[in-house]
Amino acid sequence: MAQDHTLSTPGETYLLGIDVGTGSARAGLFDTAGTMLASDKRDITLWQESGGVAEQSSDEIWSSVCGAVRGAVEKAGVDPSRIVAMGFDATCSLVVLGEGGKPLPVGTGGDPRRNIIVWMDHRATDQAERINATGHSVLDYVGGIISPEMETPKLLWLKENLAETYHGAWQFFDLADFLGWKATGDLARSSCTVTCKWTYLAHEDRWDPDYFRLIGLGDLPDEDFASVGQRIVPSGTPLGQGLSAEAAADLGLRPGIPVGAGLIDAHAGGIGTVGAKKEPERTLAYVFGTSSCTMTSTQEPVFIPGVWGPYYQAMVPGMWLNEGGQSAAGAAVDQLVSFHPAAAEARQSANNEGYSLPGWLAERARQSVDTPSDAVTLARGLHVVPEFLGNRAPFADPQSRAVIAGLGMERGVDSLVALYVAGICGLGYGLRQIIETQAENGAPVDTIAISGGAGSHPLVRQLLADTTGLPVLAPRAQEPVLLGSAMLGAVAAGCFTDIPTAMAAMSSADAVYNPATGQVAALHEERYRSYRQLQDVARSIRRAAEH
Repeated sequence: MAQDHTLSTPGETYLLGIDVGTGSARAGLFDTAGTMLASDKRDITLWQESGGVAEQSSDEIWSSVCGAVRGAVEKAGVDPSRIVAMGFDATCSLVVLGEGGKPLPVGTGGDPRRNIIVWMDHRATDQAERINATGHSVLDYVGGIISPEMETPKLLWLKENLAETYHGAWQFFDLADFLGWKATGDLARSSCTVTCKWTYLAHEDRWDPDYFRLIGLGDLPDEDFASVGQRIVPSGTPLGQGLSAEAAADLGLRPGIPVGAGLIDAHAGGIGTVGAKKEPERTLAYVFGTSSCTMTSTQEPVFIPGVWGPYYQAMVPGMWLNEGGQSAAGAAVDQLVSFHPAAAEARQSANNEGYSLPGWLAERARQSVDTPSDAVTLARGLHVVPEFLGNRAPFADPQSRAVIAGLGMERGVDSLVALYVAGICGLGYGLRQIIETQAENGAPVDTIAISGGAGSHPLVRQLLADTTGLPVLAPRAQEPVLLGSAMLGAVAAGCFTDIPTAMAAMSSADAVYNPATGQVAALHEERYRSYRQLQDVARSIRRAAEH
């Protein structure tokens, strides 16, 4: 819950962080010490269809952003004139606009409201496979295999399937860059978005024309990349002349305040958490929301098969980033528990007690055992590989699917709790795979810094520590993703000289969850071996079916 603060001194100033996730737009108001005064949220529509289709509306998202900002400012009781800067983060979704900023349809239904291909959309799987078959050297900087979640496969899908939209487009934006443009009119792109999702080579400060021509998007270099970004700037760079008069009127703020170039939402969570340890190169940022992202910073580039990157200064300036995670994490848990016969009963109980269903299950599990680490015993004999939407890392396999082993005939809430615990453990073992793969390739870490709503419960944090064998650090910030976006505004306004300085000043640790030892650790070793065996069997079955 947001703290109830009001202006404490006449000269106090404030920062806005704005986050657009898969299901909502959120705004948080912070002081320059990183304390959040208030936050607000507005839901956004997600249209999903068969074939992996997921779409949204940029007009609706902007309206939700405006509502969340006004709500947060009102809750904080702050004079809007004291807000000195703002920053945006968002999912890595593709926004398509025609001349004058008119939304263009990205679906076969032709609805112009639906002008965003959402990050989780997998319609471009075939295009991604064809791009990967080229073996172009650009792919070395996306872990060797490009994902259908990234933007060039989606652009190729549009060109091949919706030529009128593709050729009628004025700008193709990553969502965070769209928000920066909407706020300021500046067409600059963040080095974070285009490096991580568009194949921009930030370490060479260039696009690779040969790559685009080889994959069938030669018109983009022919137009000198005018529709995807000609000016690429580091995150936190002031955009344009600050907040435009039109956007200021929409948001209820004063015109001209600095707006920092944005970040992908997971990366904002990264800078909002890893600064708490003050050792970013040894700390893995784990953003656990609808999907999960892992981010590891290194001084030199590290090439890790199946892990995206290395990306130059995509999160921390001057450092390289490797990014992993899973396409479904919190969403995988939701999907998993929805199958159970007791899900409806449990959801009603959760609603009555003011919890989400996963939060209620975590609390129920915690009350059933002596210590949080003992919760793993509830899932004995029950194993989950929660790859409902493929394996993002370390196998870069969008075709993999979930495996559930050990189910019986139980129909009560206790067996639902056990299934939930097994699902969280499965996510933890997947996280351990990523960490081990990175260490084997020269990017070891010794701490996990967690953020994201799906990882906010103490039981979940303890289980993640136990399954990975590493301490999990929880930041003081209630909303580290919002804090990260507020840091972008702080840098743009000159409150801090750069992002590392803002990280050190505005983030700190609140609690550390150390991994279990003894019998619990031995049980997790046994379960981790089973997890990997189930993965192997599932891949073997799929290969056999394909032949």
